Amino acid sequence: MAAPKESQLAVTLFTLRDYCTKPRRIARTLARVRKIGYRNVQISGGGLLAREPAELARMMADAGLRVIGSHIALAMMRDDFGGVVERLRAWKCSHTAIPWVAQEDRSTLAAWKARARELTHLGKALRKEGITLQYHNHHFEFHKFGGRGGLGGRTGLDILYSATDPEYLQAEIDIGWVARGGGDPADWCARLKGRMDQVHVKDWLILDGEPAWAEVGEGNLNWPAIVRACHMAGVKHYIVEQDQCPVTKDPFKSIAVSLRNLQRLGLK
Repeated sequence: MAAPKESQLAVTLFTLRDYCTKPRRIARTLARVRKIGYRNVQISGGGLLAREPAELARMMADAGLRVIGSHIALAMMRDDFGGVVERLRAWKCSHTAIPWVAQEDRSTLAAWKARARELTHLGKALRKEGITLQYHNHHFEFHKFGGRGGLGGRTGLDILYSATDPEYLQAEIDIGWVARGGGDPADWCARLKGRMDQVHVKDWLILDGEPAWAEVGEGNLNWPAIVRACHMAGVKHYIVEQDQCPVTKDPFKSIAVSLRNLQRLGLK
């Protein structure tokens, strides 16, 4: 199959993790992703990381998909840095994100400063290999440190990016989790202008009285403002992710809806 054309849109395979277990299921899943209209994917999810890198690269090529990013756990970076680099090279993947940090690695101001030093070190090492390191946020990064009586202080995310060099650590802002943490997604994109090649996109709505994940454009977030801010920040890839799909009950339907709505916003 011919190499896929350039596209701004991608989907993280974490959304389809239940369908990425055995080789035949992975191959069928990748084919469905391409048929839906995606040309780019992000590798994320334990089942995929368990596959031989060369085997997974062949599956991607057979499906006509390009790997534009990946999520690699901090523990794996620490324990097998050389193996991580080999995986990324096999996938021809130039960007990799730390998907989260454990409680003990983020519970204090000192812990966040230590993570900034650690990620700077990892980012420098990866840069020598031609790979860009990113950090992917959830909502816990919006806990504030350094204030008095629960007021004031700085968020963990602010501490992390303020204490690191954009050359060695980029942001992979997760729009949905920023909103869940009480942040303004468009504002965070503007703040990180020039150090955000990729962004995770997903939405929120209220379902049965509780916050729930939604397809992009089907929830309550201000997507025209978010897309404008991403454009101004220099975002190259918009990566669709949905942790659960309570509305459609089908992740393939959900990623198709998100793709269509992003295209309606002018993304290609």
